[in-house]
Amino acid sequence: MSLLSVLGSAVLPVVAVAGIGFVLGRVRDVDVEPLSTITIFVLAPALVFYSLLTTPIDGPTVARLFAGVAAFTVAMLALAEGVGRALGEEEPVLGAVVLTSTFSNAGNYGIPLSAFAFGALGRSTAVLYIAVQSVLMYTVGVYVASRGQSGSVRGAVGKVFRLPLVYAVVAAALVRALDLVPPTDIAAMQTIRLTGDAAIPVMLLMLGIQLAGSTGGGTVRRVAPATALKLLVAPVVALGVALGLGLSGTVGRVFVLECAMPAAVTPLMLTIEFGRDRTAGLSAADYVSTTILVSTLASLVTLTGLIAVLQSGAVL
Repeated sequence: MSLLSVLGSAVLPVVAVAGIGFVLGRVRDVDVEPLSTITIFVLAPALVFYSLLTTPIDGPTVARLFAGVAAFTVAMLALAEGVGRALGEEEPVLGAVVLTSTFSNAGNYGIPLSAFAFGALGRSTAVLYIAVQSVLMYTVGVYVASRGQSGSVRGAVGKVFRLPLVYAVVAAALVRALDLVPPTDIAAMQTIRLTGDAAIPVMLLMLGIQLAGSTGGGTVRRVAPATALKLLVAPVVALGVALGLGLSGTVGRVFVLECAMPAAVTPLMLTIEFGRDRTAGLSAADYVSTTILVSTLASLVTLTGLIAVLQSGAVL
């Protein structure tokens, strides 16, 4: 199987489901806010809880990758914030720039790609990456998405602790620490798995619906800086973090690859849920959805080159 065929198998399902949402958004007036609420408060917590319970993650790997993902996230947050302000963006679009430049589509795109490029260890590393990123996205990401309308830092931070995903991560960690993980074939675990599996298609449908109402070509030009940060600058930052923390071999290479993925879908949900204001005729949700589309299509080129370099052993 060629690299291009794997890229196609990873991207085409994403584009197809989002395309269904796009058509639906064109022919029907669909309100995405209820879908966003359901996903944030029900589907995403179930997905992360089940994944953390069933993924074999050892302590040392969790610690080192957590440090790497956290360091990368902080670096990209600061860089994107600076670039956004230099370009004159204001809230909530400034928050959209930061979210799309920082958080990667490490799940439905990154996991299969990492598995093809680096085998079973690549898949395990990618699953761990998305687990850690999910915690950061539903804490730091919620703050960034909501800060423009919360009225204060305290108000934005308070919203973080009203999200069930934070408690789902804590609960999963406690269950694993106490060695109380139940069999996956019992009714309760199957219910959680079924609920969590619905998260990704619902997020992609939301993406398509939002794109159906986006502002078009002007938005595409405006998202160019965020797309460049995500696809060109992020892998360089990730390489520096990996070298600094001693993340080498397959784990280090997959870490860099995951950081270089296109913009994630989850920030769209966060923006719809927490950043509803408009600035200069452009909504933050329009900005996020267009960046997701543009960066995903452009990543066919950038990720092909990056994987070639990583597999060659020229770095890490």
